[in-house]
Amino acid sequence: MVKKLIHLPFFAILLIISSPVQAESGLPNIVLILADDMGWGDPQCYQSDSKIPTPNLDRLAAGGMRFTDAHTPSSVCTPTRYTLLTGRYCWRTSLEKGVLDGFGPPLIKKGEDTLASLLKGAGYNTACVGKWHLGMQWHDKDGAPLGERGPQRFRPGDNVDFERDITGGPVDVGFDRYFGISASLDMSPYLYIRDRRAETLPTEWHEEIKGTLFMNGVSGVKSPGFDVHEVLPRFGDEAVSIIQENAGKENPFFLYMPLNSPHLPVSPSASVKGKSKAGDYGDFVWETDQVVGRVLDALDQTKVKDNTLVLFTSDNGGLWHWWDFRADDDGGKAPSTGRGEYVKQFGHQSNADWRGTKADIYEGGHRVPFIVNWPSQIKAGQVVDTPVELTDVYATISEITGQKKKGNSGMDSFSFMPVLKGKEDTSTRPFLVHHSLSGMFAIRKKGWKLIEGRGSGGFTRPRKKEEIGKDLSGGQLYDLLRDPKEQKNLWDEQAEQVSNLSSLLSKIKNTSATSAAQ
Repeated sequence: MVKKLIHLPFFAILLIISSPVQAESGLPNIVLILADDMGWGDPQCYQSDSKIPTPNLDRLAAGGMRFTDAHTPSSVCTPTRYTLLTGRYCWRTSLEKGVLDGFGPPLIKKGEDTLASLLKGAGYNTACVGKWHLGMQWHDKDGAPLGERGPQRFRPGDNVDFERDITGGPVDVGFDRYFGISASLDMSPYLYIRDRRAETLPTEWHEEIKGTLFMNGVSGVKSPGFDVHEVLPRFGDEAVSIIQENAGKENPFFLYMPLNSPHLPVSPSASVKGKSKAGDYGDFVWETDQVVGRVLDALDQTKVKDNTLVLFTSDNGGLWHWWDFRADDDGGKAPSTGRGEYVKQFGHQSNADWRGTKADIYEGGHRVPFIVNWPSQIKAGQVVDTPVELTDVYATISEITGQKKKGNSGMDSFSFMPVLKGKEDTSTRPFLVHHSLSGMFAIRKKGWKLIEGRGSGGFTRPRKKEEIGKDLSGGQLYDLLRDPKEQKNLWDEQAEQVSNLSSLLSKIKNTSATSAAQ
């Protein structure tokens, strides 16, 4: 223990001595905030041309380390959340493409280790506030457990028994407590869950909300008084309460805060209208930033900020981007979602100059903001271009807390602790693996990025080879060092790179990322 302490700054040692548990372990509090569909170019600290003020994300970055080359393992929601919590790629599970709906069964299996259970072993108090979207075990009114939704649209929930315990969720995978919603707010059920129970039974019916950018929404059951505009502020209230409650305790705490914003429905509170120059979407991002600010203020006010590790990121790239409206405005071949006109009206590019949107295999689908702040350990004002994946949070926290990875959890995770310690040139991850909505794979090593297929594999047209309309290469290969916007496909010109990257990806699929790196 003495060897560990002598490497810490003097004021960090004082923080450790002030808490009996931390005096023995030196463990930080950990707050992990996951925005939903926030693009790389939304925060102003990433894109100076952003039309959205983000003062709290900017101060978080100014006080810590901002990564410019951070990526999600998937370009959609559920898979990224699974990988973030387990350090294992989601395509190794039954969910090989797409996302769960609000009534999907648990994706994290019984006995599978998560960040929460890992930290429980280190003595942490653990809490989750926000959008889960990793499945829970619901039952129908005849007592039968609900299974996968199959090919049908998101289920409305009118046949569900909401008076039963909901199992397999956060409190069954390592969290002491949970408050939140089961999935996105464009799918049922529209209710809050506390631990294993619906806070208020859903006795009403939800319809599409007028005056809201509410695309892809479905009707479904709703608790009386439930309002999508109030969900984000409510999450802020709960998070602040948990910090205030745990700050004075002997054990360190872990707060996982997966937000519902700025995902559809774009539903900012009435009080924040006009806070940005990017319409309702920009206002919703601004409100997201304000909730982050409330969390940071609570850490400061409870005097635990210096020894609290805060990580902020997003589950995939943004949806409001010019590549998407180019797909919509293709002469009537594709039904318009309205996003294109919206983006043109306000001139805000959610993914900056990166190609593609959420769901796509291109950079805009999976390159995201990633900020790490830990005042007692991380030098302020750092900007690093070392590649990382959200997959790597598991191994990094495992190393910080001295907990060993268990079972299959962590099999695809590499610790980026050397980067946090100031060794910016140290590449802790030898390659990056990406996955699209449709299940299309990509792998990147150094500057080369290979995509196993044609098209975006997501929302941007053409989505797949068949939509291109002619016999072209079997895949895509881009030199991101010279072509960061992924414009020139070198598949037919670089056969050796295609062969090497294809072989590496195959090895990763058949073993694990950590095994393939050896």
